Amino acid sequence: MDWHPQAGDLAALKRKLPTGLEQYRKDYAAYYAKCKHANSPAMRDPNPAVILIPGLGMIAFGKDKSESRVIAEFYNCAVEVMRGAEAIDKYIALPQQEAFDIEYWLLEEAKLRRMPPEKELARQVHVVIGAGSGIGKEVAHRLVKEGAHIVCVDLKAETAQATAKEITDKNGLGIGVAGSGISNCGPAIGLACDITNRVSVRTMLDQAALAYGGFDSIIITAGIFFPPDTSGHIPDDKWDLTFRINVTGSYIVADEAAKIWKDQGLPGSLVLTTSANAVVAKKGSVAYDTSKAAANHLVRELAIELAPLVRVNGVAPATVIQGSSMFPRERVIAALAKYNIAYSESEPDDALRDKLAKFYADRTLTKSPITPVDQAEAFFLLVSNRLSRTTGQIITVDGGLHEAFLR
Repeated sequence: MDWHPQAGDLAALKRKLPTGLEQYRKDYAAYYAKCKHANSPAMRDPNPAVILIPGLGMIAFGKDKSESRVIAEFYNCAVEVMRGAEAIDKYIALPQQEAFDIEYWLLEEAKLRRMPPEKELARQVHVVIGAGSGIGKEVAHRLVKEGAHIVCVDLKAETAQATAKEITDKNGLGIGVAGSGISNCGPAIGLACDITNRVSVRTMLDQAALAYGGFDSIIITAGIFFPPDTSGHIPDDKWDLTFRINVTGSYIVADEAAKIWKDQGLPGSLVLTTSANAVVAKKGSVAYDTSKAAANHLVRELAIELAPLVRVNGVAPATVIQGSSMFPRERVIAALAKYNIAYSESEPDDALRDKLAKFYADRTLTKSPITPVDQAEAFFLLVSNRLSRTTGQIITVDGGLHEAFLR
């Protein structure tokens, strides 16, 4: 890029980039037309793999993080070769025809044709907020199976990074985290974020963009539930925090992400987590249930606000106990006591959770506990192209809770 950083005119750089990219494509097409043989493979991607910007550095592009990193490493090696040659005498590049014959070698083309088809979410970047446990963690693992890159986000950096490490360990690639070589990350990174804080949200989204160049979808599974006190009352501070996390936080994320989606100019997807409780009024969870009802309508409002570029939908689970950070031992025991389910204080946590999960399952039509895996499948469908014409909708994954049937 012919740009001078001393001037500091970023607007000029942004104007020059599209023009420069278009000229590169034209030059590449002319190079192909000049050097091709009668049996040459069809012209490949004419976009540059490396862009050099004075004062900023090198930007390498590939179909995924691994390929872009390899391209960058190769170019760094090429630079060292050039420096060595210039130190001795001068560097002379290969003739264009010879470079073309290497690039379009027929055996290389045969190898490329034998490669397996790309996975469904290949080349995509998905931000999962709440990935440190429960549904969010399961969603992160589900999407990476389809070839996605995952930005694992949680309130605590260590839980987000733990999920990212699980993903990168399975793929045999090193983990990258903010402040410690994020540009060298693999298919997942772990970032901390407080979604009730706009500055924290913006910082997290900027870090995601630095790591992967942008993002395609955002999934928000973060949420909180405060049980009432012994008198059945919800203190004002707990009511306020419930709405800040379950409603306002999702709005802040959407509002900040919308700026990046607009700059990207690419289709995106936002999926919020609501609840079957949003349409079932009952005693003992007034703050949570009301906040989830608001989240249901937030889905519809955001679908209108962010259209046509971004689809917005929601997933409404019934009570998911397995792996959920919202069900500590004391809440499980309180629920067992509330429903007169026999238990012993000496029973381990898992046994107590299983009892409560069975109780909730027996209230549904399918009589099966609702697990994070069940929820993850719904999130996958909504961020994929399988439901590409669906927006403003809530998908329920509650085992058939007839009290939640919409009237």
